[in-house]
This record gives sequence, structure tokens and C-alpha cells, in this order.
Amino acid sequence: MRIGLAGIRQFRVRRGNRAESAGSRQAAAVALAAVTVAMALAGCDAGVAGAGNSASANAGPGATSALSANGAAAAASVTTASAVQVVAHGGGQSRAQVYESVRQMTALGKQLFFDASLSGSGKLACASCHSPDHGFAPANALSVQPGGSDMHRTGLRAAPTLKYLQSVPAFAEHYHESDDEGDESVDAGPTGGLTWDGRVDRGGDQARIPLLSSFEMGSTPARITAAVKAAPYAGAFRAAFGEHIFDNDDATFKAVLQALETFEQAPEVFYPYTSKYDAYLAGNAQLTPAELHGLQLFNDEQKGNCASCHISQRTKDGAPPQFSDFGLIAIGVPRNRALPANRDPHFYDLGACGPERTDLKARDEFCGIFRTPTLRNVALKKSFFHNGIYHSLDQVLRFYAERDTNPEKFYPVSKGKVRKFDDLPQRYWANLNTEAPFDRKPGDKPALDEAEIKDVVAFLNTLTDGYQVSGAKPGAVAGMAVPRVAAN
Repeated sequence: MRIGLAGIRQFRVRRGNRAESAGSRQAAAVALAAVTVAMALAGCDAGVAGAGNSASANAGPGATSALSANGAAAAASVTTASAVQVVAHGGGQSRAQVYESVRQMTALGKQLFFDASLSGSGKLACASCHSPDHGFAPANALSVQPGGSDMHRTGLRAAPTLKYLQSVPAFAEHYHESDDEGDESVDAGPTGGLTWDGRVDRGGDQARIPLLSSFEMGSTPARITAAVKAAPYAGAFRAAFGEHIFDNDDATFKAVLQALETFEQAPEVFYPYTSKYDAYLAGNAQLTPAELHGLQLFNDEQKGNCASCHISQRTKDGAPPQFSDFGLIAIGVPRNRALPANRDPHFYDLGACGPERTDLKARDEFCGIFRTPTLRNVALKKSFFHNGIYHSLDQVLRFYAERDTNPEKFYPVSKGKVRKFDDLPQRYWANLNTEAPFDRKPGDKPALDEAEIKDVVAFLNTLTDGYQVSGAKPGAVAGMAVPRVAAN
């Protein structure tokens, strides 16, 4: 069994809760954002040339630690947006111009996000599958969302949340991290990327996928240019990207992707950290006995062991937990026979080794692995796992607790024999996770009983944003009318 998947993940679990691992990632992200925003703002004042030297000279020794998680990500947003503006306007910008550029592109990105005219059908917007009221995941319980030019085509995978992606690292086959002990030799295995299979690393590249996919928005750069040109915000688009932005379809399309990426980096919308659990960690709320017990079971390596991949503790520098280690992992989710693609018994969605991702196609060790999603706002979701097979947290937790003790509950039974792992060819079973709670066998006691499952669900409900601390102003995404998705 290769060390890159099974052995690596065993080693990671033995290291402890892995909050330290997440801490190094978060700290690195904060440090990177601190440096890049300093470079951007120094470049604004002194011109683009020499911005790096200015940043080194002007950033004080405490600049990195002074940034909060939200501030760091906002800084990264400023840097990304200002870079496009410098290109668009042919030179450096003042500090005020940089922030105005971000404000403009954030506003444009929001309008684009809710604009169904960008799609081939004219009926599907980004928000149709990523509803603000459902943690930017689908509002309905369909396993996969309908789309295409006739709104009757379906893809392979459930639409994931777009929230809390700011800390996801770029995809790496072997992700090395440095905790306080400074051991960068630790190989965390395949990690990162913004999609289920980790094939893109930037928000703009992620947005490109559904916009051009034949079974999602089914559009083209030319159609998108025409739609934006005719939109009420066309004037604002010219103001942000230049008077001649519509002269070239590819340039317009790239600007659309940049605006969407900038909007999706808005911290108050996409990573507000306003859940009850965040309030609890800050000492501003108390968990109920059921929620506290659920948290204990969530963390317990001999029970749920959820925190081995969904880190629940603050990092060492105090940053909020992301509830994901961003690793790619195989857990043997049952085949969803309701998906049209699965009517072909020879078809398999193998995650990182295809079919959507092609660069790892011939690499057996990457087959069957999918990126671990954040559990923030998970109680707002109505479909779970990459193929959307389950539709409640109860079902998900039962699968984790009883996959190996009672496999007949989840997999087909033929002639008295359970056909386990029916959505992953046996040649790839070596990639499957076997850590707790997946370390049991038929006849063993499940990792969680019904009462314990109920308590873990109670805890997961504390991860929903929008919790109101006494005396605090309500946080909401206002004025966002979401185009409805037509069901098949």
C-alpha cells in the first residue's frame, strides 16, 4: 500500500488533531497576503517597478501577525484586483485607486454572479447552483444540477459550496507543511485545488469551468461578451476595465472571470466566520450539552475522528478553523445510480484521475480521491459527497459509522454477498482510507450509535453562519435574488 495515500494519512492522524497542520497553512496564507498587499500598496505609491523592494522596506516586523484571517484574505483580494487594473490602465495606481478598483470589481462580480443572461440557456446564473441562503451551495436536494442549452443536461458531481475557499492551497501531489517543530519533510499527500478533483487553483479558473461547460451554463466568450455589453452594468464594466474592453471577446471573458474571482473573495460574504461555534471559540456563546457532546465525538479519534480531516481547533496563531485539511481522499462512497452517467456500468467518476481532470489520468494512485470539503454551513446543504448520493447529515454520519460494520446498508447485495465499494474498481481499493471510523469489520460495534449521531448533527448545526451574538449587528447577504433552477 503506497505511502503517498494510506501511509501518509495514517502518519497524519498519529500526529494528533492536525490543528497544528492547519495552523501552519493558515499562518502561511496570512503571511503571504501580508507581503503581497504590502507590495501592491507600495507599488501604488511608487509605481509598479520596485514594488517588492518598497514592501520589504515598509512592512514592519509585526505586520504579518497583525493581520486577521479576514484581513489577510481581503488583502489578497486587493492585490489580485489591483494587478488587473494596472494592466488595464497601463501603469501604477494610487492607494485609493487600488481600493476603488476592488470595490468596482466586487460590485461587478456580484452582478455577474446573479446574471442568468451569461448562460447559453439564458436561465442559469452562478447563483442558481450557489445560493447565498444555502451557504453558496444548491438550494434544492438534487444530486446534480440541470443545465445546458435546454436546462435538461446533467453533469457528474454535486455543486460544492463557494464559501471558505480562501485558504485552500494550490494543488500539490505531495503537500509539505512546516509546523512549529519546523519539519518540512512531512508529506501530507495530494492536497488542494478548488474543485472536487483539485484541477484548478484560482477562483477565475474555477468560474471558467461552469461558464463553458456544455452541461452547466453552456456559454461561450462571444455570448458572454454580448450579454455583458447589453447589461445594465455595461458602463460600469467599461469604467473598471477600460473603454475598449468589449472590442475583444477573450479580453471581456477574462475580465468577467476576474470580477467573479474578486467578488468571491469578499470576506463579509464568503468567509465571515459568524457561526455559533466561532462565537463559542471567542467566548461569546455557550454550546448546549448535546452540541458539546457532539464536538467531543467529532474530535475523538476512537469515535467520529472527523477532526482528522475536518480540523475543529483554532490554529496556533489564533486563526479560525477551516474544518478541512484540503486533502484529497478516497472513502468509497456508494455509486449514485440516479445519475444519468452511471447508467453505463463501465463508467466511473474517479476524481483526481478523471474523467474531468486529465493530467493525472494514467496515475492509479490518484483514482477515487476527492478533495475534503469544509464543513462550515454544512447543515444548509441538501446533497452530500461528490456524487450527491445522500440528502441528510444523518445519512452521511451513518455511512461513516457503519460503512464497514454494516456494509449491506449502503452497497448492493447480490446472492447474499455485499458488493462493497461499488463505485470504485477493485484495482484502486488500495487508495481507500482505513483510519477510524473506517477501521472496523462486520460484526463490530459501529463507531457511533443513533444518540451519538444526533449529537454530532447538533454540533454541525453550530457551524452555520449568521449566529446572532447579543448586541451584535446582524450579518446578511442582502438584495440577492436568486434565479431558480428548473428540475428535470
